[in-house]
Amino acid sequence: MIQKTIIRTGFSSLLALLVCVVPAVAAETVVYTAKLIRTLEPALPQATAVAVEDGKVLAVGDLDSLAPLIASRGARIDRQFEQYVMTPGLIDPHVHPTLPAVLTQFPFLAPDDWYLPTGDFPGATTPEGYKSALVNLVSEHDNAEVPFVSFGYHPLWHGEVWREDLNEWFGDEPVMIWHRSFHELIGNDAAWNFLGVTKEDADAIPHGANWERGHFYELGLRAVFPRMGFLFEPARYMKGMQNFLSMMHESGVTTAADMGTGIFGNAVSEIQAVKAAVANDPVGVRVLLTPIITDFITRQKTAEEALAEVREWQTMNDDQVTVGNHFKLMIDGAIFSGLSQMGAPGYLDGHMGVWMVDVPTLEAFAKTFWDAGFQIHAHSNGDAATARFIDLLEHLQRVSPRADHRMTLEHFAYSTEDQNRKLAALGAAVSANPYYHYILSEMYSGDWLGPDRGPQMVRLGSLEQKSVPVGLHSDSPMAPLSPLTLMWTAVARENISGDKTGQAEVMTREGAFKAITIDAAWILGLEDEIGSIRAGKAADFTILADDPMTAPLEKLRHIEVIGTVFAGEAHRN
Repeated sequence: MIQKTIIRTGFSSLLALLVCVVPAVAAETVVYTAKLIRTLEPALPQATAVAVEDGKVLAVGDLDSLAPLIASRGARIDRQFEQYVMTPGLIDPHVHPTLPAVLTQFPFLAPDDWYLPTGDFPGATTPEGYKSALVNLVSEHDNAEVPFVSFGYHPLWHGEVWREDLNEWFGDEPVMIWHRSFHELIGNDAAWNFLGVTKEDADAIPHGANWERGHFYELGLRAVFPRMGFLFEPARYMKGMQNFLSMMHESGVTTAADMGTGIFGNAVSEIQAVKAAVANDPVGVRVLLTPIITDFITRQKTAEEALAEVREWQTMNDDQVTVGNHFKLMIDGAIFSGLSQMGAPGYLDGHMGVWMVDVPTLEAFAKTFWDAGFQIHAHSNGDAATARFIDLLEHLQRVSPRADHRMTLEHFAYSTEDQNRKLAALGAAVSANPYYHYILSEMYSGDWLGPDRGPQMVRLGSLEQKSVPVGLHSDSPMAPLSPLTLMWTAVARENISGDKTGQAEVMTREGAFKAITIDAAWILGLEDEIGSIRAGKAADFTILADDPMTAPLEKLRHIEVIGTVFAGEAHRN
């Protein structure tokens, strides 16, 4: 027995020794070449070759400087991108994967044109054009199991359309129009009957529903979304999620942050759906998921209970889909709906915005997550909301001072110069949607904001001058999921009619390029992993047909995305 034990022990020791001395199979080293590599690294801003190994950047330079490494590692040289421009993998720091997954199930009919994996959808910019296009789309609807739905309605272009209008136009056909903001739904009698939504449901909501108009908005949507189970029927929803991933690939995005996990009231299911879609995606992306305060308020959870739930969700993290240490607050309403909170003189037509969450609740949730080491993000559009954001950040720094907090104002539709100086002084960051200026500034320069504030929407030049970290986001589908389009809107400041307005607020091309790469990574707390091309970072690259730093401005948003490299693996579009 002792002899057998000795033999076994000796054999085990031998195996352990062999494991120690036999080298592991080395990962393949691949060197990608390009006409130009924009690294976003000040010490080596340009290169023509990058070596990758095991999903990471091994070295950057040119073939001559990398020759010893190529020889010692037996590296394979991949020249498929030799005639193109390589950049860090583009980043969209504020999207909503579930929104495209839901909305691309339906046709788009908006003021602006949309080009989606599901087809091209021309915009309608007049009431007559909208009604005509809507009638045509409804006539093509042939699925009796779901109501007709279209996304993109906006009254400033399309005129007021309410329940009675839809009743008159479509009779017993269930028809719903989803506002361009996503924060509003309008339906006819047939639609509400189809869903089982009643007057009692609307009357039970203090703010957010108008039964006479067939209108549910902001928090009032909680009476509607639970009745729209068809949106999440597995086959429909996963096809929509595939559409979202296709949008990422086609625009060169390798990392995106969901700034509203739980928006439909079932965060765990959302997380599982995103994980399943990403796991089955042949290209590969990174998705950072951010819990949102309204999910917990609707479910009547305290801040402490919310934190405990988020910690539990984080146990589901994998290499590509993570619930990070980020938490999102909601301050005011949607800019597309005119429900943002504007400071004096307010909206010139006299209408009012809405506050999404009261100050005591904001402070309670913010402090709980702040003290737990989370980065706070806050949806804030109007300058009155910006003031509330500043007050909240000052409050947190008074009661619980913290360095490098990176508290981020999300959207940034309108602010004042004085507020921008305060944001800089407080160390805040801004994740902005520059598309607001493109699509909204002209219309809002009338009875809403006037001829001075309208053109000044999204004042990025002011932030850049003050060295406030800025990321550019799409809030997809509030803007096209296209960082190059966002870069163009920030640099050109051209509105939907082609007029260049608010030119004092243009970003430099360098600043805008950083805002979709390294500065976007900074805002997500991922600057050590992504956002630039240097040794040790993830080998995530975007391959472009032209150089975004030198291409003519009018061509910037139209640069062809050839493909991406994700974790060292190349994929062509």
